[in-house]
Amino acid sequence: MKKTLIIFMLSVLFSLTQEVQFESANPFSLKDIITNIDNLDKQVVTGILTIPDNVTKDKFPLVIGVAGSKGWGEHHMKYLKMYQEMGIATFQLQSFKSRGETSTVGTQNTVTIPMVILDSYAALEELSKNPRIDIENVAITGWSLGGGVTLYSAWKPLMDAINPDYTFAAHLAFYPPCFSEPNTLEFSNAPIHILIGELDQWVPADACVDLSEKMQNNDINIDITVYKDAHHSFDREQELKIADNGYSFTDCHFKLNDKGAVLMNFLNIPMTNPFLQKVGFSFCAKRDPLFGGHKESREKSFEFSKIFMDKHLLGN
Repeated sequence: MKKTLIIFMLSVLFSLTQEVQFESANPFSLKDIITNIDNLDKQVVTGILTIPDNVTKDKFPLVIGVAGSKGWGEHHMKYLKMYQEMGIATFQLQSFKSRGETSTVGTQNTVTIPMVILDSYAALEELSKNPRIDIENVAITGWSLGGGVTLYSAWKPLMDAINPDYTFAAHLAFYPPCFSEPNTLEFSNAPIHILIGELDQWVPADACVDLSEKMQNNDINIDITVYKDAHHSFDREQELKIADNGYSFTDCHFKLNDKGAVLMNFLNIPMTNPFLQKVGFSFCAKRDPLFGGHKESREKSFEFSKIFMDKHLLGN
């Protein structure tokens, strides 16, 4: 009783939201992580930790949120707020702001998925020092680029290279880029779920369906929901519009080798720096995809997310 009273008093006296700073690095490619992690240029990264104020308990489960190529949006924050109201702490990863960027649309090379994967695990390690976080009960969720972070952070070769002692309890990926298929289909035992729109022009749904089926055939705990008539960013509250100069990867299908190099469709050349990536994209990617909200899919995705986190973090 006395311990509960102390925790309640602390929650009243001190802010429930705080900025957390930690050290990460700047790998351009997954290969940089797997083959050269100890020699990468260091990077200070921050994130915003919010502890719910509507429940009183010793430790909180946590959701780490990862934004897409356009940075944090209103719809992202609504998910985090929903989790907080469920009694789940949230961590808003600030990978873009920490590197002085606001958007990677049209380039996809100033803040990369590998950088943010490394940020996510560095955040997880830093948050393990917080006595109010149940570090064994932390999920990761992200949208678009952040969806890619969420999906590939479960890839075992990366997990083993970064730190096998820290793992996520669940991975919920919104419209991730699934078109880089690993040669080695070895993933975390944690549940993985993909939510994507049937008509996504930015990252094709078919690639996610194909990858999910191959992973399921390898006994990986993954599932996928494809929302009918929905485009990229279906959970935004906006009309469909063109993402000026954004990439459309509907005709791209790359291989990801065991060293973490994504290979071009042409001659299997590794895309391990910005120039080679731009060349590789030029063989298959188009520009100006549509993106925008779809009311029915948005409502379903919020409801699904609530059920997913309730099951895997709260045990209900």
